[in-house]
Amino acid sequence: MSSKPIPIVDLFAGPGGLGEGFSSLSDGKAFRIVVSAEMDQSSWQTLRLRAFYRILKSTNSVGLEDYYRFCNGDALQPWTAETEEAWNAAGNEARQITLGTQAGNEELDSVLVNHLDVSKPWVLIGGPPCQAYSVVGRSRNRGNSDYKPEEDHRHFLYREYLRIIQRYRPSIFIMENVRGILTAKVADRQIFHEILVDLANPDAALGVESGLPGYTIHSLVADATFTQGMNPEDIDSSQFVICSEQYGIPQTRHRVILLGIRDDVRAKVGLLDLAQAPTVKHLIGTLPKLRSTLSKQADSDSNWNIEVKRHFQHLHAAAVAAGKKELADQLLVAREGIGAPLDRGGLRYTKVNGDGSTGIATLDSWLLDPKLSKWLNHEARGHMTSDLRRYAYAAAFAKAAGASPFGHEQFDLPDLSPAHKNWESGKFPDRFRVQVAERPSTTITSHISKDGHCFIHYDPVQCRSLTVREAARLQTFPDNYFFQGNRTQQFHQVGNAVPPLLASKIAHLVAHLLTEKPVESVLHEAADQVELAAT
Repeated sequence: MSSKPIPIVDLFAGPGGLGEGFSSLSDGKAFRIVVSAEMDQSSWQTLRLRAFYRILKSTNSVGLEDYYRFCNGDALQPWTAETEEAWNAAGNEARQITLGTQAGNEELDSVLVNHLDVSKPWVLIGGPPCQAYSVVGRSRNRGNSDYKPEEDHRHFLYREYLRIIQRYRPSIFIMENVRGILTAKVADRQIFHEILVDLANPDAALGVESGLPGYTIHSLVADATFTQGMNPEDIDSSQFVICSEQYGIPQTRHRVILLGIRDDVRAKVGLLDLAQAPTVKHLIGTLPKLRSTLSKQADSDSNWNIEVKRHFQHLHAAAVAAGKKELADQLLVAREGIGAPLDRGGLRYTKVNGDGSTGIATLDSWLLDPKLSKWLNHEARGHMTSDLRRYAYAAAFAKAAGASPFGHEQFDLPDLSPAHKNWESGKFPDRFRVQVAERPSTTITSHISKDGHCFIHYDPVQCRSLTVREAARLQTFPDNYFFQGNRTQQFHQVGNAVPPLLASKIAHLVAHLLTEKPVESVLHEAADQVELAAT
């Protein structure tokens, strides 16, 4: 078999988490992205910038300095005359395409016809938008009396993915979606069951008779398969769910990921190796400490210090009065820990040597980049002072109890209740949630773009929610991955992405299916276990 990288097509690419995992395997020698398609402009800008980095890294190491000059704030744009060709190539790879439209489909087809040799092994990756499948999205839709699932085009965007499978027959495909897809229904039909049937026989699904092989759908974590002719009701759908924290990812992200193998591709499918997950503290504990800004009132270093100290003093007195000694002690420690004003960070924030190490050498080799003189996307957002009080309380509570406070019963000190009519209803018991230092984080979701209430930093002294960079680290994006757009758009990109490190582990398995020689794994799990135990 050829030693050339295996072509990849990435649909609904977002900022490129899946593509990053595949394209980084064996330093880019295992897979090569032919095209990545994404409709959102800021996500596409991120994709193109990352494609530019990847192209320079493999073809023009001298020109790669242009990328770093841009990241480090020494240039207004990432390319110069010497690297313009690579920038244009990045634009040919990363494309702003709206799949499902005539123009978008025609553009993608043109790329595939002209730049993909379908007679040789290639891989399709991606995940259709998940808003219609997610539990939160479905709850929101139920509140809309005019909502009809069968008329929601988002339920059927996977058919654009299916169209590419049927027409171009990838050797292998990887399809990702939220866990809620397992229970989503349209007209009382299980959408996941229909997806399995369609993916196994794309000809029948689209009413085409090609005579070409169909697909067997495999789990990556269990001995579960689905083939043509099977009844999807006879399988345990939960076996297709990957619980990321069980595979070395510092986040309890549970996603449905399907591995489809064309029926004429003979290969023995392996499973992902179990691995201990690093903790939140491993990933963000050595990033620069920041303070939030004060929103809806005058912000300054002194005003922030005054406000936060006042909250800690108030909470400490209330905890003492309530007989909560451990909580009171943590609140007092936090109040006394507020000293010289902290910075607020920035899109590019000056890096100090030694910052950012996780203490795990293999993880550091994945994340760190010594050529960066700035932290990218590390800027604290603004919070109302009433929320700062809740953040201060929640972070101190988590330090005392080893868990985030849950429900209004554990937010029981005076002046903590928000003005939400359902605060005591039990519907949203984790509206305010701390990312506990000694555990993997909870799922980083796109909701982080709206507010930081579920993503409170564990350090009470910082009294804030996570930055984009901290969220990106918990998603295992390398530090030199520069998210474009405004901060809200950056958060949205990070929350919707597949963790690149998980993607690289999946890519490792896929590479073994399509190549005769083993592919070097990005991380060596045994070394990770030793280092995690030591830390």
